[in-house]
Amino acid sequence: MKNQKWIYRAIVILFLQMAFLASWAQQNDRIPLRYNSDGSVTFSYYNPEARKVKLHCDCSTRRVQSVVKRESMHSVRMRRGADGYWEYTTPPLAPEIYTYQYSTKGKPFPDPWNADSVRILTSKRTVFVVQGAPHVDLCVCDSLCGHLDTLTYLSSADNVRRSVVVYTPPSYEISDTEFPVLFLLHGINGNENAWMDRGRAVCMLDNLIRQQRAVPMVLVMPDATPNCMVDKKYQLSMLRNLLHYRSWDKMEFERSFPDLNSTLKAKYRISDDADLRAVAGLSAGAKQSANLKRMYDTSFTVVGLFSPVVHRRQLPVSHKVYYWVGSGKVDIFQPQANWFCHRLQRRQLPFTRCSTVGGHTWRNWRYYFYEFTQTLFRKSPAKQ
Repeated sequence: MKNQKWIYRAIVILFLQMAFLASWAQQNDRIPLRYNSDGSVTFSYYNPEARKVKLHCDCSTRRVQSVVKRESMHSVRMRRGADGYWEYTTPPLAPEIYTYQYSTKGKPFPDPWNADSVRILTSKRTVFVVQGAPHVDLCVCDSLCGHLDTLTYLSSADNVRRSVVVYTPPSYEISDTEFPVLFLLHGINGNENAWMDRGRAVCMLDNLIRQQRAVPMVLVMPDATPNCMVDKKYQLSMLRNLLHYRSWDKMEFERSFPDLNSTLKAKYRISDDADLRAVAGLSAGAKQSANLKRMYDTSFTVVGLFSPVVHRRQLPVSHKVYYWVGSGKVDIFQPQANWFCHRLQRRQLPFTRCSTVGGHTWRNWRYYFYEFTQTLFRKSPAKQ
């Protein structure tokens, strides 16, 4: 009798497993994203019990031509099919990196069938890439040829431990020479992972070096926020970030830069030659980059400013400097970028001005990084 019970239980368990596998197979007979020949993308989400599903995406959801000032999320209702799938097809999209979420009962969540996701502000979004532009295609890579490290150092300016992500090129392991170094700073709502996650800087630089379009360099991406207020698990809302904006004027990260530099020198073979050292940043990080050049004049020759928040105090004190300045034509800080370049011209300082369409967005910053890194360390522009 006991043997019969165990047999019945085994049959029930086997039946449940088969039902689960059948359900799983049904859910996976479609891929979550389908790229169509006309450039549109079809989203597919399986939830037969939902009454309403919305798609939230920072891509266009209507057939309109518009200039993107900021990467706002657009919402649209998905259409339910007879098989329990909810679908929506976008209009043709320009090559770019986009993010999206689904929502049911007013609760947004990332796509459960797409593992490529990033945290933005206080929510998590899924990422998809529409290829077709040179700098966007470089953002896609299955594996890195170089190497990534994450380490911490003690900041004497505010007595906190700051994290930093360091990328070393493929040739670093087979060479004993010192390498050029680029310090890359994030903006107001970022941390040490911002340029890697949203900017895809590591993947882009790795591909550029592999294709011999960029000089092999060490890429340093530190947490530059005041008092390290944005960590890996928790990010501030935009309102709270704006309320904390004045704290950036305390220049805690800038004053802690010698601690970062000494930590890196102890672990990595990075050059002390100013011609082989560069610093760049976006938005508030661009302001920090200009501050670092002013405070540690002999540490850098090249400074990259992407959508810079700059004013008179960020102007250089020496003439041995080269600036690369990029901003969108509808960027809120476009007037500051123009003013800064005008002052550089009056001082007869060398600079490159890159003006693009669009506004204060990662779409521009990724492009600026792509253009900027290909010019680095080939010949010092300040000596021309």
